[in-house]
Amino acid sequence: MKRREFIRNLSIATSALMVGCTGEKKQVRDQLGDILPQRLLGNTGERVTMLGLGGYHIGWTPEREGQATIEAALEGGVRFFDTAESYGPHISEERYGKFLTPRYRQQVFIMTKTTGKDAATVQQHLEDSLRRMKTDYLDLWQIHSLKNPRDVDDRLANGVLDVFLKAKESGKVRYIGFTGHSNPEAHLRMLQQTKDMDVFDACQMPVNVLDSNYHSFIKKVIPVLQERKIGLLAMKTLADGRFFSVKRRLDKVLWETDDPLIPNRLSIREALHFVWSLPVSVLITGADNPTLIKEKIELAKTFTGMSEEKRNELIEKVADLADGKVEYFKKGI
Repeated sequence: MKRREFIRNLSIATSALMVGCTGEKKQVRDQLGDILPQRLLGNTGERVTMLGLGGYHIGWTPEREGQATIEAALEGGVRFFDTAESYGPHISEERYGKFLTPRYRQQVFIMTKTTGKDAATVQQHLEDSLRRMKTDYLDLWQIHSLKNPRDVDDRLANGVLDVFLKAKESGKVRYIGFTGHSNPEAHLRMLQQTKDMDVFDACQMPVNVLDSNYHSFIKKVIPVLQERKIGLLAMKTLADGRFFSVKRRLDKVLWETDDPLIPNRLSIREALHFVWSLPVSVLITGADNPTLIKEKIELAKTFTGMSEEKRNELIEKVADLADGKVEYFKKGI
């Protein structure tokens, strides 16, 4: 597909996902208050908030901060909550079970993931995740962190997908999907191996303004997801914090640069609005304190779209940084 046609088709697909995009302006509310704008999750008919809270940070930040971040997300209209059994490990799920599901289960969409490599491990992870999060079912369960095509083949051969299908059939899971940070070829392999099965409802992967210039998930995977009508969940939208000059975890500096993409090349608003202008159902953001999630909530509220010209301008602005250092999580290419 020619580049211009590809970009134009992405714009059309994005509009199709946006609930109320044909002129409906009515604010959606639930028992907790106003809900952020919603988008459709692939072909499921499910409406999900365009912003979701990532669970990784909830697993390592101090418990009081984690609770406050969850509550700030709810207050701001976020209803999509991401986590994984490996976050913490287990701590993120436990905190959702303590601060989220006891009071808000009926208002929220909860997704967790398993890194299990075989059927027995994956089945145990499912039971443990349900127990930790104090829920009888998951809204979305995902095969997590696919590394490369061989990893895909091994997990399929070891019966991982069979467990997922049985969990969905039993009602313990409503929807299923898969994720990966490292290699778009892993995603393509999973899609190829299951092309005749039509089993996946969602797929999670890095989506950011830098991606198009370096081993791109956007260019390689999104067209297939669109063809298969699989919902796209965007992560690493700020390259796990490496768009900024310094990335810290508590008091430890994990990344530092003299030429940060933000603010030297573009604003955080431009970076996130770029992602929302693509056919993304949910942008999942990591936040280790209430201030960060509130910032993303306000950016979601101001999104009205982005032109093809503006997207291309931003891509060109950061092209020289596409060397694998900022997007350090892309491995095994």
